[in-house]
Amino acid sequence: MKSILISTLALVLFTACSGKKYYEPKETSDDIELNKSSIGSSIKSFNRIGGTLEDNKFITKAGVSNTELPEGFQFLNTTEDGKIIATNYIDKILIGNEEKPMKDPIVAASVKNNKLAAIHSNNTMELIDLTSNKTLFKEYLPISLANDTRIANPLFFGNLILFPTLNGRVLIVSSTNNEQIKNIAVDHEHEINNIIELGVIENEQTLIVASSNKIVSISPKEILSKNYRIRDVVVSGKDIYVATIDGQLIKLSSSLEEVAKKKYKYAKFHTLAFTNSLYAVESQGFLINIDKDFKKDTVYDFSFDNEERMIAIGNTIYYGSDKIILP
Repeated sequence: MKSILISTLALVLFTACSGKKYYEPKETSDDIELNKSSIGSSIKSFNRIGGTLEDNKFITKAGVSNTELPEGFQFLNTTEDGKIIATNYIDKILIGNEEKPMKDPIVAASVKNNKLAAIHSNNTMELIDLTSNKTLFKEYLPISLANDTRIANPLFFGNLILFPTLNGRVLIVSSTNNEQIKNIAVDHEHEINNIIELGVIENEQTLIVASSNKIVSISPKEILSKNYRIRDVVVSGKDIYVATIDGQLIKLSSSLEEVAKKKYKYAKFHTLAFTNSLYAVESQGFLINIDKDFKKDTVYDFSFDNEERMIAIGNTIYYGSDKIILP
């Protein structure tokens, strides 16, 4: 009887495992030069624009730093003049070499013209004059108990400061009088709905905002939105590229019209990168490259541990303790 139960259990487990579906390209190529090299330490944490390594060095668009963050601090952002912004997720924020005390933990921050725009872990938005340490603006929003780790930083845009909240909204604040101009609901339907992308198409004066469930285009004329189960999103020039959880790669216009899309059956994407064409890293060890017009794609073999953290910054993909540079 015991042997029958064991055999039955083994059969059930085998059936369950064999029922899993994985992306299998028809053909792959190895005709790509990726310039793989070590970054010296594994990725400990990351956001949309950078990360922290286990040895306390950090990654930015400039590459891996030569200096280390103080113990307990993790990368958030950089200032316009290249100073590091980091948090200890308790009671301090680091700007350059100066540690500043904070009442509540900071999870996202930006600095411009000696003003600090900060997002607290309790979903409070705050604007602080760094010279006087005076709070210029503060807004308390409902606490968000669960968040996507790719929390977007506030954005200074002309005379506006954009705060991407942890509960699916964008607050627009005037940097002239430090007053709120607008409160835009991006995603209020899902439990995990913090903003993961906040970008600007400058020549069209259009703001592109995304949660993990929705993408929104905000222009002087209108506010448009589309629902996608988003794995990653990249804004490049006038184009928006989206990877979805169900294996789609989609090219959108600034008004969110679907210009082109391709479906990769059972694909699970980790990250997107755009150079002169789109690259998508797939979990089974593939790198998919699609030309800008979405007319041709090539699948390359790309071995990596899909349990390791991965981030794409510009033309570089960081994963584990290595990096590759895309052509």
